[in-house]
Amino acid sequence: MDEARRKNIECLVVNPLRCQLIIGREGPEVFVYGKKLEGVDVVLPRIGTSITEYGLLVVRHFECMGIPVANGSDAILNSRNKFRALQICSVKGVAPPQSVMSRSLSDVPLAYKRIGQFPMIMKLLQGSQGIGVMLGADRSSVESVMATLLEFDKDLILQEFVKEASGSDMRILVVGGKVVAAMRRTAKKGEFRANVHRGGYGERVTRLPKRYERAAIAAAKAVGLDIAGVDVLETARGPVLLEVNSSPGFQELEKATKINVAEKMVQMAIKLAKTKKRRKPRKKR
Repeated sequence: MDEARRKNIECLVVNPLRCQLIIGREGPEVFVYGKKLEGVDVVLPRIGTSITEYGLLVVRHFECMGIPVANGSDAILNSRNKFRALQICSVKGVAPPQSVMSRSLSDVPLAYKRIGQFPMIMKLLQGSQGIGVMLGADRSSVESVMATLLEFDKDLILQEFVKEASGSDMRILVVGGKVVAAMRRTAKKGEFRANVHRGGYGERVTRLPKRYERAAIAAAKAVGLDIAGVDVLETARGPVLLEVNSSPGFQELEKATKINVAEKMVQMAIKLAKTKKRRKPRKKR
């Protein structure tokens, strides 16, 4: 918002949950606090995971109105389901850790065989900031957690724990098909998750290897995101994809890299508004 205003662009921040969506003879309309939202040239969604379902309907409504959207509803949906994102990216040649998903405890022995060793990562399909990511030290702990989650109808991904990453990963920010910033995140002592919200800290990556740059751009493109925070592990075999985030936090990234990430996003949104023609509104009958 601050960066948009510095460029003399009128910027309105709207809570998705206060958007009233209307479909009728006038075509799709959005009302906020009882007032029709008009004159919108471009939308830059920042949809929290807790409001994904309604938030996606809001984003799709703007798309139905013909308004350019940075990060469309389908792309956000792809990224919010962690296994779905890995499926899409693996087809495009971006390697994830060895990952197994099943709905039955009787299938778990095969998962152990394919992953090959303990500890292993247990990850919920949805979550952010490291929430819903656990470490299973042995078969008993993994099966106990899995049984509990299945009882509550929660799906779980079992995933290889990449020891050589040593509690660190890399956050690469892709905007408009280009890498604009990257930092290496390191977990605090006693923690395996490198997320800043879990106590990790970030440091600037001054020279991002080309294969990591290509992997991040390919992952964002595969999922369909204009703005993406791509998390990868550094390994001897190259970049290993963890997640693709559609609403990446960038405060720590700006602090670590000294790059004005918000400005990059605003510039991309401006370009999107100029290059994508808004569909003409439906005529009244």
